[in-house]
Amino acid sequence: SAQIPLYLYPFLNTQSKSRPFEYLRLTSLGVIGALVKVDDTEVISFLLSTEIIPLCLRIMETGSELSKTVATFIVQKILLEETGLNYVCATAERFYAVSTVLANMVQLLQVHPSVRLLKHIVRCYLRLADHSRAREALKNCLPASLRDNTFGQHLQNDPTVQKWLSQLLATVGEGNPDGASTTSTADMPQSSFGDN
Repeated sequence: SAQIPLYLYPFLNTQSKSRPFEYLRLTSLGVIGALVKVDDTEVISFLLSTEIIPLCLRIMETGSELSKTVATFIVQKILLEETGLNYVCATAERFYAVSTVLANMVQLLQVHPSVRLLKHIVRCYLRLADHSRAREALKNCLPASLRDNTFGQHLQNDPTVQKWLSQLLATVGEGNPDGASTTSTADMPQSSFGDN
């Protein structure tokens, strides 16, 4: 099997925010995005054996809006594969690494809304909610702004995201009334995730 995507990782790993590096990062993300779009279990398994999740999470926090969107799309496609969902939910640390970055992104979207980016974030949360232990954790750590219609006016022209958000809220339930996270990885019993 070709290991060509590994040659792109240094471009994903760069911290520079200069335009040339951002273009390299975006192009590299585009190649990985094209690979995950194929919905091939072998591709997802290969990517999971590399550092793709931490790289994407870093870009989701620090990249440009377009880089964040592509990186979130990659994480979404990985989560949509059963092996990807199980990988992320295998430990509390992995789950909270992903859910914390998603929550931070939601918080930023309150200031700088992007329906395109929100769509991928909601889809990631919805897929995480398919895992029983993650669903329980999301009851306490799903951002309040996803529960309280903060993004309602931005989503009125996107019935797909509205539907996904409704499904997510129906699946996760009310949870914490203020939507604030009350659970951290330190508080979460290790047996809550994985097959201990």
